Amino acid sequence: MNADPLADILSLARWAPSGDNTQPWRFERRGPLEVAVHCRDTRDHVVYDLRGHASQVSYGALLETMAIAATAHQLRPVVKRGGSEQEPVFEVRFDADPALARSPLIDVIEQRSVQRRPLSRQPLLPEHRQALEAALGPGYTLQWLEGPARAAAARLMYRNARVRLTMPEAFTVHRDIIDWDNLRSKDKVPAGALGVDAITVKLMRWGMHSWERMRRMNALMGTWAPRLQMDLLPGLACAAHYVLRAAQPPQGIDDYVDAGRAVQRLWLTLTSLGLMMQPELTPLIFSAYLRDGVRFTTDIAVVAEAEALRHDLRQLLGGEVERAVYMGRVGYGTASESRSIRRDLQDLMR
Repeated sequence: MNADPLADILSLARWAPSGDNTQPWRFERRGPLEVAVHCRDTRDHVVYDLRGHASQVSYGALLETMAIAATAHQLRPVVKRGGSEQEPVFEVRFDADPALARSPLIDVIEQRSVQRRPLSRQPLLPEHRQALEAALGPGYTLQWLEGPARAAAARLMYRNARVRLTMPEAFTVHRDIIDWDNLRSKDKVPAGALGVDAITVKLMRWGMHSWERMRRMNALMGTWAPRLQMDLLPGLACAAHYVLRAAQPPQGIDDYVDAGRAVQRLWLTLTSLGLMMQPELTPLIFSAYLRDGVRFTTDIAVVAEAEALRHDLRQLLGGEVERAVYMGRVGYGTASESRSIRRDLQDLMR
């Protein structure tokens, strides 16, 4: 353990998840046990984050990871938010709490990762289901999609992937975040972690030279190969899909940050139980855009397809989509050798 508690906490906190491994934060040390976390959302260039909500969830995951890491030093964070909605600054002070026990979740902070390949279809053990539900804390519940609902969720993800892959606004996002050459990536998602075979990776890399090339490739070959490997097969090969719901529809940044803290508690807990997880957020994101009148694409056909999927998502979840803050699939399995890692701590300091 580092003799400098704050450095030790930040070294672990940097492993918090963020959309496409963007790590949209920088740390400014203000004192021995004080740090300012300067954040900036990605709404200006990421179609999945046009209102900053995806980034806000990741801020919450970061703050929760800080709190968990701090238990090793019997420290408890006190957080105050400043700055703007697009560029919030979280002032964090760590106070001593001699009664605080070391969280066992510390041991899986670095281990936690995304698994996009098929997992075991073995049902969740009852005690594991209970542990995951207990990890959320007050104000959150889990809806499990199993059996026929699991298959329906897989089909929804497969169809939704067509929206994702044929939308010009998403092309630059995908092009810029894939690391084609490395097994592990400090600031992107390595191609080996995408969950597709080597031939599909080569085709994707060729197609991503330009949007016009990708558009032509989609027209000639379709999008079935990546959708089959990245969405349908993994969607069928898992224990269950889940929906994380808040007690009330989130209204602003603080609600999304709080949801992110619950997401990280869930993710670390399932990792400690030998489970793997893959987020499945785009159906929720596009549904919310349509509900709130957010323009996210110039392609009329994509909008029409997203509208149909919005209806199917509501049918699958049984309504109350507005309270859904996160969605994913979970199952027993092993971690991918290829994965996103993190920038060195010194590169995240201001």
